[in-house]
Amino acid sequence: MKNYCLEVNGPFACFTRPEMKAERVSYDIITPSAARAVFEAILWKPAIRWHITRIEVLRPIRWVNLRRNEVSAKVSVRNVEQAIATGTGDLGLIIEEDRQQRAGLFLRDVAYRLHAALEVRADRADESAAPKFWSMFERRAGTGQCVNQPYLGCREFAADFRLADGAVGDPAISESRDLGYMLHDLDFEAAEGITPMFFRAQMVSGVIAVPPLDSPEVRQ
Repeated sequence: MKNYCLEVNGPFACFTRPEMKAERVSYDIITPSAARAVFEAILWKPAIRWHITRIEVLRPIRWVNLRRNEVSAKVSVRNVEQAIATGTGDLGLIIEEDRQQRAGLFLRDVAYRLHAALEVRADRADESAAPKFWSMFERRAGTGQCVNQPYLGCREFAADFRLADGAVGDPAISESRDLGYMLHDLDFEAAEGITPMFFRAQMVSGVIAVPPLDSPEVRQ
């Protein structure tokens, strides 16, 4: 396991609270699952796992209200299955017929320093696997390469990133607060299906320590 640090920033971000159904309302900071997605956008392989260990907030928490057009429908699974079986089918959506406006409370002008550990799965017998993945990530992150563009909660909120030395850089904000229960990640291997997991996020001088998924601090 090896630790890495990325600095990410963007003009807008939305890390949607799951309890908000009608409108999008963001958490105060980036969630560990969204931070993991940033690392996976640069390097993801079935043999590796990313574990977020710490989040540093580099800019004051600011908010903005936006109203956006969204598509309210999606192509049905049945239509897709029929198209696969018959080789033809109408899988398009007419935006004008399925458009809806939704208000959202988003973050603006955000910047974070994300710390994560790259773990190679234990079932990998090749001893050279770990250095190989370390080299791949360092090369990609160091030159700004990625598999897909990292984003801050919503795909339209693209993020700039750079590989950073976690010991240097802009200091975290001096604010401390209890952020309440926050989504940690999703358990895709739970017997009852995809299960969300939460933890009590405490920001101390702009830094949030993220507990491991198997920690008693993480709850379903």
